[in-house]
Amino acid sequence: MARTVRDAKIDSRSARAKLPVQKSVFWVTISRGFAMGYRKGAKGGVWLVKLVRDGDRAEQTLGSADDALDPDGKNILDYSQAQDEARKWLKTYELKKDGEPVTHNYSVENALDDYFADYKRRSNKATKDLQSRINGQIKPALGKLLLSKLTKKRLRDWHAGVADAGARLRTSKKTEKKAEQKFREFDTTDDEQVRKRRASANRLLTILKAALNFAVAEGKFETDEAWRHVKPFKDVDIPKIRYLTLKQCETLIDNTQAGFRPLVQAALLTGCRYGELIALNVEEYDDLNKTLFIRRSKSGKSRHVILTDEGAAFFRATVGDRPGDERMFKREDGHAWGKSHQHRPMKDACKEAKIKPAVSFHVLRHTYASHLVMGGASLQVVAANLGHADTRVTERHYAHLDPTHVTNVIRAKMPKMNIRAGNLKVVAG
Repeated sequence: MARTVRDAKIDSRSARAKLPVQKSVFWVTISRGFAMGYRKGAKGGVWLVKLVRDGDRAEQTLGSADDALDPDGKNILDYSQAQDEARKWLKTYELKKDGEPVTHNYSVENALDDYFADYKRRSNKATKDLQSRINGQIKPALGKLLLSKLTKKRLRDWHAGVADAGARLRTSKKTEKKAEQKFREFDTTDDEQVRKRRASANRLLTILKAALNFAVAEGKFETDEAWRHVKPFKDVDIPKIRYLTLKQCETLIDNTQAGFRPLVQAALLTGCRYGELIALNVEEYDDLNKTLFIRRSKSGKSRHVILTDEGAAFFRATVGDRPGDERMFKREDGHAWGKSHQHRPMKDACKEAKIKPAVSFHVLRHTYASHLVMGGASLQVVAANLGHADTRVTERHYAHLDPTHVTNVIRAKMPKMNIRAGNLKVVAG
């Protein structure tokens, strides 16, 4: 919000009470050629706005002053509210002058659509996940609301409601009628489940606020007051990273069905995401340089994954003399792996390997990174091979495993205090 321009003669009810009733207007300049005015009548005062600039001349009444009644922000305005309304009037005036459409029926759905179109235009990142979150989790609850009807309470209730509900379950697309959305069971006494749901709610809030702020920046709405003070949940974005021991990796591979096993092995040897692996073509393995080319990662950028000798031997055997444009990994029936085809075979493999609780395919990526860090690789090297934009994500997840991390330094440098359990005296309270 812009800073309120003060004037001691009219910026308080008591100051205005001292002014005589008059037909003339007391003007306060807000910016060049733009002013807000106050005129006192026998039954109370009114606020006005005036523009005299670059050949333009316009004047309008904003509403009644709070000389006798308390302000309601609509019909009766205090000094600051009147100045806010004056600025809104000026923005609308300038949009009309420039030929821009000015509407009071601009909805959250409109804001989300305009934001998504702009994001897609200027970003090289994949947008499918963003579109899914918008269409599946924001629009159904808030899409039809006009921005003018948004309130802090409505947004806070929505944010809390997302966190209190279980994760959405996939619904069938084959039914003629849109299936009712179902949710996964949610144990509110499980701290990790609560953290995950709150982190998910925060991601949706970030998307929503970005769209609403874009609407303000584009002149579609006047103020961010309704959502500026809606805060995300604190301390929920750092999960406990789980990874498999080398022995568990061996057991998992041995108990994975033959058709799915190459994907598990590839993930453990590269740290690549499931989606990156199933999109690989044979030609994207470079045997001369022992690298794997990821054409498009989650961030929208390409990268070369450096392979160990073990990794190079695996991919050399995998590609053989197959055509370069052939998919590197296929199902046993010869078809390509789909977006969610990894869940069931991964669950079955964990069950056979007696890995409890079962791990997701993504944990294989964490396993690769964790063992690389514990082996002495710098966080910068790990970040580059994983495709992180910088080391911040890498540090957040794996810094505690780094041999040069502060924990290890403290344990190595701190002198012994000669304190043992046997020489401690317990004093009764």
